Amino acid sequence: MPPAHHGFVPSSAEDTLRHRVKDELRTRMRALRSALPVSACADKSSQIVARLAALEAVATARSVALFWPIVDRHEVDLRALDARLRARSVRVAYPRLEETGAMSFRFVGDLEAMREHALGLLEPTGDDPVAERGELDAIVAPALAVDPRGHRIGYGVGHYDRALPRVAPPGVVVVVAFDFQLVAETPETEGDVAGAWVVTERRVLAASA
Repeated sequence: MPPAHHGFVPSSAEDTLRHRVKDELRTRMRALRSALPVSACADKSSQIVARLAALEAVATARSVALFWPIVDRHEVDLRALDARLRARSVRVAYPRLEETGAMSFRFVGDLEAMREHALGLLEPTGDDPVAERGELDAIVAPALAVDPRGHRIGYGVGHYDRALPRVAPPGVVVVVAFDFQLVAETPETEGDVAGAWVVTERRVLAASA
């Protein structure tokens, strides 16, 4: 299995440059994704769900963490995968931003009980059980950009990079994105956590070192 984390400690000047490049990639990818028609987003999401469902790490999992799409931002929509997983009695968790500011993953039994977040997504309630370290067999993470090594760029807040080391082992992190979001290389900065797999509507990649 490819490593889930690549250590990197750059100099201050290098770190500043890498963060600047990340910001530029975020801006470009958000613009490209926003221009994607809703129908195309739905079609590509459906293909990603099919590839995820066939991926061994997900197909054999008994517990999986997904994310609820921010529809207005044209994120990958995994709600159809949630239905597939529950049909075979898989426990499904979703991220929740706790009062401490840390992100957790909580198992959700009833999707209708999830609460609305200001960003336009749904998240678990405080009563849903927290997924502890080792309880998740697979964690599906979103990305604005991702490279073949599994290094992803999110919105820049760092919630996933801080949360994954607490819960991921022995879980497998799978990064999903639309194929145009797959780039040759993303800048690597301290604290980044890479995925073991990258899944788009066109391909499934085992992350390379």
